[in-house]
Amino acid sequence: MFKVRTYNQISVKGLERFPRQHYEVGSDIGHPDAFLLRSQKLHGMEVPDTLLAVARAGAGVNNVPIEQYSKQGIVVFNTPGANANAVKELVMAGMLLATRGILPALAYVQTLTHMTDAAEMAQLLEKEKSRFVGGELKGKTLGVVGLGAIGSMVADMALAMGMKVVGFDPALSIDAAWRLSNAVTRMENLQSLMARADYVSVHVPAMDATHHMVNTEALGVIKKGAVLLNFARETIVDPAAVLLALDQGRLSRYVCDFPEPAMLGRSDVIATPHIGASTEESEENCAMMAANQLMDFLENGNITNSVNFPTVVMARRPGTWRITFSNDNVPGVLGHVLSVLADQQVNVVDMMNKSRGELAFNIMDVEHAPSVEVVAAIEATGHVVRVRVIAPVSL
Repeated sequence: MFKVRTYNQISVKGLERFPRQHYEVGSDIGHPDAFLLRSQKLHGMEVPDTLLAVARAGAGVNNVPIEQYSKQGIVVFNTPGANANAVKELVMAGMLLATRGILPALAYVQTLTHMTDAAEMAQLLEKEKSRFVGGELKGKTLGVVGLGAIGSMVADMALAMGMKVVGFDPALSIDAAWRLSNAVTRMENLQSLMARADYVSVHVPAMDATHHMVNTEALGVIKKGAVLLNFARETIVDPAAVLLALDQGRLSRYVCDFPEPAMLGRSDVIATPHIGASTEESEENCAMMAANQLMDFLENGNITNSVNFPTVVMARRPGTWRITFSNDNVPGVLGHVLSVLADQQVNVVDMMNKSRGELAFNIMDVEHAPSVEVVAAIEATGHVVRVRVIAPVSL
């Protein structure tokens, strides 16, 4: 029986993924094998000795102490792309709100509550509508910074709206490159994108390399009158630099999901309260994806969409036992473990070894259940962090 402790309000559809005959799931579970959470901050919290994995139902993992968990062999999962459509649609809404006079027009209509004659109101609105003239997106250029799951969808959406799209991503993966439309023009650097785009939408993860990526220097070369959109993370954009660019007229609008006190009351700032992924569909998708990844890891040792361990997926052979172990990514560890198995007459029928940075993960399928002595010998191997044995029982 696997035990999963939940934090926050997890979608019922995600919780229903766990078969009740094999999983105990709840917010007060003791000795958990895994955590399933959304925004719960785990920094400083006690780590149960039994904890094998943490799944974040969302893309950002700044609420999880990645470095600490990595040293303890705890695999941390996220759900990239599960909320991509929700964010994409909010980006579109932000672009339209920044381009058309929708918000002031809505506010103006609400000032007419004193009027009782529909014909008179219609006549007044016909006269006043010129105050709210805006522009169109068709034919304009959108610059997408970060071309991953969300960025590529934003690019496709803009192309469908008749826009031109330029993109910049210094760390574009092969998978992301395959997803990207060939109608997107790749830019060599952020500055060249800024200088060319009428709209700039950022979709990069929050990390040291992207902290205040959009700063005074970047905004100093932006196309005059451009609209900047940030529905990624608040740390990517320097708010002081944005306010300065707005005051100087370099930016015409700033649209974001991360309001700050200095931005309130400004007509050139459109801010929403961090609702990028706040749709029922998004929360369901994230929860189901997180649950599926946890189950595959707990039952099979497979790792998909981990932020600290490599992707390692190997099909199970009927009747075999599975040994998994994580280790520091240094020479000789795998060879020593294989020697241990050979000395103990343990036959390996299939195996996979992958590394990522300072960590490595191994899956080995063996014919028979490894003895306590074999497992202890693997655990005693230098630089081995964590060892698991998974029975051939099909869950």
